[in-house]
Amino acid sequence: MAITSANRLELLQIADSVAREKLIDPDLVIEAMEESMAKAARSRYGAEFDIRAKIDRKTGELDMTRVRTVVEDVENTFTELSLEDAKEIQADAEIGTEIIDQLPPLEFGRIAAQSAKQVIMQKVREAERERQYEEFKDRVGEIINGVVKRVEYGNVIVDVGRGEAILRRDQLINREAFRNGDRIRAYVRDVRSEVRGPQIFLSRTAPEFLAELFKMEVPEIYDGIIEIKAVARDPGSRAKIGVISYDNSIDPVGACVGMRGSRVQAVVNELQGEKIDIIPWNEDAATFLVNALQPAEVSKVVLDEEADRIEVVVPEDQLSLAIGRRGQNVRLASQITGFDIDIMTEAEESERRQAEFEERTKLFMDTMNVDEMVAQLLVSEGFATLEEVAYVELDEILSIDGFDEETAEELQARARECLDEINAKALEKAKELGVEDSLVNYEGLTPQMLEVLAEDGIKTLEDFATCADWELAGGYTTVDGKRVKDDGLLEKFDVSLAEAQQLIMNARLSLGWVTEEQLAADAEAEAADADETEEDA
Repeated sequence: MAITSANRLELLQIADSVAREKLIDPDLVIEAMEESMAKAARSRYGAEFDIRAKIDRKTGELDMTRVRTVVEDVENTFTELSLEDAKEIQADAEIGTEIIDQLPPLEFGRIAAQSAKQVIMQKVREAERERQYEEFKDRVGEIINGVVKRVEYGNVIVDVGRGEAILRRDQLINREAFRNGDRIRAYVRDVRSEVRGPQIFLSRTAPEFLAELFKMEVPEIYDGIIEIKAVARDPGSRAKIGVISYDNSIDPVGACVGMRGSRVQAVVNELQGEKIDIIPWNEDAATFLVNALQPAEVSKVVLDEEADRIEVVVPEDQLSLAIGRRGQNVRLASQITGFDIDIMTEAEESERRQAEFEERTKLFMDTMNVDEMVAQLLVSEGFATLEEVAYVELDEILSIDGFDEETAEELQARARECLDEINAKALEKAKELGVEDSLVNYEGLTPQMLEVLAEDGIKTLEDFATCADWELAGGYTTVDGKRVKDDGLLEKFDVSLAEAQQLIMNARLSLGWVTEEQLAADAEAEAADADETEEDA
């Protein structure tokens, strides 16, 4: 197969035709042809040679050349040339010069032609895949329309125009079934460039799909007047969305519902009848939670921001409504607020408070040797520990009805005496367990804390410095999608995560493991990361 003047222009026509069909740049097709012809020539002259092919973009003229580079020490005679030999060919040659030799027209055999064809097809496929990836990579986060091409093992393959996308079985709404030729709308969750081509992953269960559907149906959301702040879904069953309006004259809930529910109904129909609760967003977590638990009525909310937990008290007749069928309502409320929710009835909360009251009353009676009435008065005023009684301002105790200055001073003296006794026993026990002076003298740790640490095998300042902040203060980890409580060694002493971190860093600083400069640099880096996160949000 020699390329003659008769079919030179045909090369360009073929390249143009393939490029139009595959929607790629004609230059990419011509470059593939050049590479295939160079490969065929190397199979004729030898694979060791650096042979290049060039097709003129206007005339289709094929130019075949062999290239050798001028070097000082020749290691490969096929692609390199000494300066002395090069000067015989080209007088002004120097180190690094490329000596180009023209090759005569080449007669392609059947095998060479087949090889050339494979190279061209491979290059065209790669160019087509690259075009598809470039087209879809910026569409992540959008809703895309397509036609079901086939269903494989429950996964739906969707024709999205210039490529194929996959809607996995776990990304389909329950009881949802598609057949070949069905039209489908889905959310572009991810686009990856892989060896076998771009992989486009769709979803109909993602919370973002619900948000994007509302964006299409509600002009105020599209214009940015209303914002969807949070979404929680039980796909195909129920969903909750938190919305806020930046225009006081527009009700965000009403705008999302639409006239006679037309807007929300359009979204519900797309999601196979999924019930949607539209909730007004509030910066106050407790208020937002009360809204999120609707239609249940809430009597009381106790928020623990550090532990990301909320205790909710509801009337007895509202408990099943607040929890929902199979815990659905409280689960969605937890997802949309980001807090773990404990729901209890008013009777259960009353029992718990009574138990705490009795426990604290008994503590003061046993340790301070006071009668029941005095202990109850202290608990009623909010005193929960001996430390609070011992070290609070005297005026706070004097503010309790019936307590004069002498009584207040006596109570504080008894509390301090009891604490001193407890601390002395705790310190003695800690030393018996082998706690070293380096940890005993470390500022910030009480004798009771030392005893707890010693029982866990932490007996030196070095041991303490290797601890993690959550080991001391406690925290939560996610196991199988559920938040699990991790008890901290010093959690019962009300040591916060920040305080634990500071204690550990000070220990490392005193041991010389870190420097002040490193700590300052780390703090600046954390602040910068926090700023970037806020900007992204």
